[in-house]
Amino acid sequence: MKKHLFLLLCLYTSLHTYGQKAYKLQSPDGNIQVSVSLSDKIYYNVTYRQDTLLKQCNLQMELSNQELGNAPKLAGINKKSVDESLKPVIPLKYSTVANKYNQLLMKFEGDYSVEFRAFNDGIAYRFITNKKGMIEVYNETFQVNFPENYLLHVQHPGGFKTAYEEEYKHIESKDWKTSDKMALLPILIDTHKDYKILISESDLADYPALFLKSNGNNGMLSVFPKVPLEFGDDGDRSLKILKEADYIAKTNGKRDFPWRYFVISKEDGEIVENTMTYKLAKKNKLEDTSWIKPGLASWEWWNGATPYGPDVDFVAGCNLNTYKYFIDFASKYGISYIIMDEGWAKSTRDPYTPNPEVDVHELIRYGKEKNVGIVLWLTWLTVEKNSGLFETFEKWGVKGVKIDFMDRSDQWIVNYYEKVAKEAAKHHLFVDFHGSFKPAGLEYKYPNVLSYEGVRGMEQMGGCRPDNSVYLPFIRNAVGPMDYTPGAMLSMQPEIYRSERPNSASIGTRAYQMALFVIFESGIQMMADNPTLYYRNDECTKFMTQVPQTWDEIIALEAKVGEYVIVAKRKGNKWYIGGMTNNQKQQREFELNLDFLKDGKNYRMTSFEDGVNANRQAMDYRKKERDLKKGDKVTVRLARNGGFAAIIE
Repeated sequence: MKKHLFLLLCLYTSLHTYGQKAYKLQSPDGNIQVSVSLSDKIYYNVTYRQDTLLKQCNLQMELSNQELGNAPKLAGINKKSVDESLKPVIPLKYSTVANKYNQLLMKFEGDYSVEFRAFNDGIAYRFITNKKGMIEVYNETFQVNFPENYLLHVQHPGGFKTAYEEEYKHIESKDWKTSDKMALLPILIDTHKDYKILISESDLADYPALFLKSNGNNGMLSVFPKVPLEFGDDGDRSLKILKEADYIAKTNGKRDFPWRYFVISKEDGEIVENTMTYKLAKKNKLEDTSWIKPGLASWEWWNGATPYGPDVDFVAGCNLNTYKYFIDFASKYGISYIIMDEGWAKSTRDPYTPNPEVDVHELIRYGKEKNVGIVLWLTWLTVEKNSGLFETFEKWGVKGVKIDFMDRSDQWIVNYYEKVAKEAAKHHLFVDFHGSFKPAGLEYKYPNVLSYEGVRGMEQMGGCRPDNSVYLPFIRNAVGPMDYTPGAMLSMQPEIYRSERPNSASIGTRAYQMALFVIFESGIQMMADNPTLYYRNDECTKFMTQVPQTWDEIIALEAKVGEYVIVAKRKGNKWYIGGMTNNQKQQREFELNLDFLKDGKNYRMTSFEDGVNANRQAMDYRKKERDLKKGDKVTVRLARNGGFAAIIE
């Protein structure tokens, strides 16, 4: 009898809920709530406790013969909770990631579903289809509406052909017009009421990347590049799109579509610490990952391959002696790789014939002797036109490839990324995607993908300013690894900045440049400057080259979007601290609490700090050493465009 009453109660509750056509999902801690309602479309609101952050947002997907989410008819719902621990192959923030969420799966008539997940730090949703054969997707509606005026931190590309290197713009949501440029992901939103919302996507596969434009009514609406059908010649590193389809994707009808996610935080530092892309990504597809070795790389392009000084008795440039010099430098400081950029091959179109002045085979042999691996630069078009290239590189002994100039985000090029990652893994090559879009989960599916450029980094010279770069931990680096290429030894304040290769320089203090190695995340981190300058600045070089590329733990100690960030990161029993700030008029001062250290242990901190004259002479820094224990406080002063870097052991 009790069993029958229970079943009747469940049936009544189910019918009553379906009749309301409103369904709620809460984060495990109860703070974040998604409320989904069904009428002419699928709508959802997002609240944090009593505060509505997103209102009357809606989602649809238009196929060639059906509009998913139009007049939706619910066929069933399923709820579940998950609490698990994940271990990324390449841990950029944590060696163990807590994956705890509540899930609502809504199945609709017409062979499709929408899945929502609520985490303690945000929400996500995706479409799932269960259709036979191939389908054509003409559009996907991702519409987000703001209940009030919000501040948006965005990049505005000139079109879908973009390397994601645009400077951040900061616009009020009510001022963004439909006639204005669109924005690329990720986007950071400041609600003006203590909340930050980071928007991006994960598990992007066989589908174009998402862009956003103003919907004309204090909100944002999705826009996608269409599928290219015909290409024409456009030089040695690109193709012209001559013809496009009417649809944005042609794909398998039975599949999961990319996650659209919102990281929600009341503390700016929590955005820096988030791992949402990883939690939503497809997990590792490789059986053996033991050969994948993150590490530092010495890079010759930024400094013009021009070592000089008493110990350089050869003509520097793209030649054998210069690269051997780079290998010797890397070997001395324990740097894992050197990258050989454009010029190592006789022609960019022919990757099988090395430049005879360089002699790649001798350098691979020499590098092996010195325990330094060789990474080769290529255009994406060269890789596409030479299907057996990675097999050849494996036989040569190459360790990885840097692939450049994709500059697109359509379905065709998204599939290219995955094809390259998969083929490279077959031949034990890691990949650094340059001229690329932002990370969106492929790097976890194929962990041999160590980094992506997709960032306004130091190769922009004077266009790479701390005022822009200080946003990166909260936006671009908050969604995945980035190839920023830090490590400049010539540091200047912006009003006197002058720089031209081979005498490349950066804006920001010396301590700022050193701190970037701790703050910025990448499976392969570039040492961008000249070995000559690194030798002359030995104590700085020794610090930068001992900073790990993978981590066990991260703590954001101080953080304010657009102004400053100070993080502590642990690798084993060592802690590293990195801090950076913008071009404020006066120095900033912080008192850091070292409660994260273990009880009963004595520690030694070696720090590199802005010198007393760093506000004018950016090269000025001080190296300090002090003894510490848990609970001690450390005062940190950051000059304008300044930084702080330290190791605690």
